[in-house]
Amino acid sequence: MAISDKTRKILWGRSGNRCAICRNELVVDATPDDDDSVIGEECHIVSGKPTGPRYSPGMAPDQLDEPDNLLLLCRIHHKVVDDQFTTYSVEKLRGIRHAHEAWISMTLSGKAGQQQVRVKRTQKGTPDNLVRLLSGRDLFAVLNGACGYDFDNDDLNTQHEVDLISAFCQECQDYGDISSDFEVGQQVTAAFRLGELIRELEEAGFWVFGAREIRVIEGGKNPPSPFPIAIVRVLRRDNPQIIKVDLSGAT
Repeated sequence: MAISDKTRKILWGRSGNRCAICRNELVVDATPDDDDSVIGEECHIVSGKPTGPRYSPGMAPDQLDEPDNLLLLCRIHHKVVDDQFTTYSVEKLRGIRHAHEAWISMTLSGKAGQQQVRVKRTQKGTPDNLVRLLSGRDLFAVLNGACGYDFDNDDLNTQHEVDLISAFCQECQDYGDISSDFEVGQQVTAAFRLGELIRELEEAGFWVFGAREIRVIEGGKNPPSPFPIAIVRVLRRDNPQIIKVDLSGAT
């Protein structure tokens, strides 16, 4: 099958002639000597080829060329998302498309009363306290499938501490970005690696705390949907803000 003319019109219309990642215009105006140049490309989120990026045998062939499986990108970002298909997972690309179409609807449609797209905190989804994360499995549970991150740490005194904690935070975000595509074995490997990072911090005098916060993304044409945030704090173990609870007498 091929992408139909109707589907192309829907895709280009909803995308506003803009790349969903860089939001550059996808038609370059003609010059006195040459015609217009189209630099936009229709990118499949799930490939129909077994060797293609993000291939899924469970997707029916008649769904491959439907608008829900397409993303309008410039040529550069089309190559990026297909070359880096682990980073740009199916879930991440669908989120990019959703956010871009909502932005187009809000910015270009001119409809009165169009609600701005925003991520909203809710009292129900906000954790009361952050707990100390003692294992890589605990940390992976906080990061797994997160749509956003809230990192913070105590003041640092040496370049070694800066290097240690910046590398820790970056690796946490990297795992969170791709975790939704992990098979069981990859999850085990990730948890083991995160456990190693926690122990390195503990040896340097730091403890890791974290929790999951469920915010809500709302606005645009789509109904409100969950927007999970991974909250991670790296504190010195003598930080006076840490509350120690004795659970030895708990039943």
